[in-house]
Amino acid sequence: MKITWDGALAWRMNRQMLESPETDDPVAIVSRLCGVQAQVASSARTAVGVRQREPRRGSVDEALADRRLVKTWAMRGTLHLLPVEEATAYLSLLAATRSWEKASWQRTFVTRDRLEAIGEAARHALDGHVLTREELTAQVIGKTGDESIAEHLRSGWGAVLKPLAFQGVLCHGPSDGATVTFTRPDTYLPAWRGPMDPAEAAGIAIPAYLAAYGPAPIEGFDQWLYRGTLRKADLRAWVAALGDRITTVEIEGRTAYVRAEDLDDLGAATPTDTVRLLPAFDQYVLGPGTRETTVVPSSRRGEVSKAAGWISPVVVSRGRVCGTWAAEEDVLSVTVWKECDVPRNGLEAERDRLGVVLGRDLTLSVRTG
Repeated sequence: MKITWDGALAWRMNRQMLESPETDDPVAIVSRLCGVQAQVASSARTAVGVRQREPRRGSVDEALADRRLVKTWAMRGTLHLLPVEEATAYLSLLAATRSWEKASWQRTFVTRDRLEAIGEAARHALDGHVLTREELTAQVIGKTGDESIAEHLRSGWGAVLKPLAFQGVLCHGPSDGATVTFTRPDTYLPAWRGPMDPAEAAGIAIPAYLAAYGPAPIEGFDQWLYRGTLRKADLRAWVAALGDRITTVEIEGRTAYVRAEDLDDLGAATPTDTVRLLPAFDQYVLGPGTRETTVVPSSRRGEVSKAAGWISPVVVSRGRVCGTWAAEEDVLSVTVWKECDVPRNGLEAERDRLGVVLGRDLTLSVRTG
């Protein structure tokens, strides 16, 4: 089957609830997106809000409090919101990378043996408990007797804690303002599933990714998950095991995978003039990655992917990134790239939608850049 990128991106916009929002349920939205990056909590809330039929402030926090969503380190080692019942599929694949066993990681952080000791101490300390970072650090040091790990445990980057999150030893607990807390997912989350065999996890995660970000090469999934660190032999085996659940299509000379059940809708998808304003770190950009030039033009990548891993808020028109924006106080400042034709009425509609999500009236200011 041959399709165009215009049609593929139109289908992708619809699947990601950007063309026609389908629900108000934040868990359903996070599920469809295979998680929402939450390194910046306000961006995660906005990413969900702009996809709700009727945006409601506080719905993400309520889902976290109700323990239907979990916040933990996941894809690419960044904090994500994940549906509790689906989290271990992604985490089990991340654990399968064994990234912490690489010599370079152990030289930079701690040895594998020390990490195992930290994990055992953390598992014991968090059994039925919610602890702050300082409390967890104190208990782990008390149990291991290793003062040298204090700096690693106190680091806001959480490099030593991420492997423990991948293995289901810990996750983020309820937030108390700026205070980060940790707990054990199996004692805190009623619907938590234990670790999965990687092959079983791949049978869930790969089709889920293609359902949101397809058509895509399988290397795109590998990059999205953890920057291409899965064993390639495993990846090929997992794809083969999916059998006729997935298939390939040709997009303007490139071969990509899709779920077989999506072929009819994909073939029928046609572009519209829909304009959307998406927040920093939005999954529409992160799913395929900023190097995917069909979404982010290569000449403009530096305006989207900034220093220190920052991903800018973006203007999306006809499925492609066409500019950036910022909302400061009551002014929504939009920069539309000179090579793009973005309808003014589309930007005005998005100003109104974004105002509801952010909870304030916005004045639109548009410039060409």
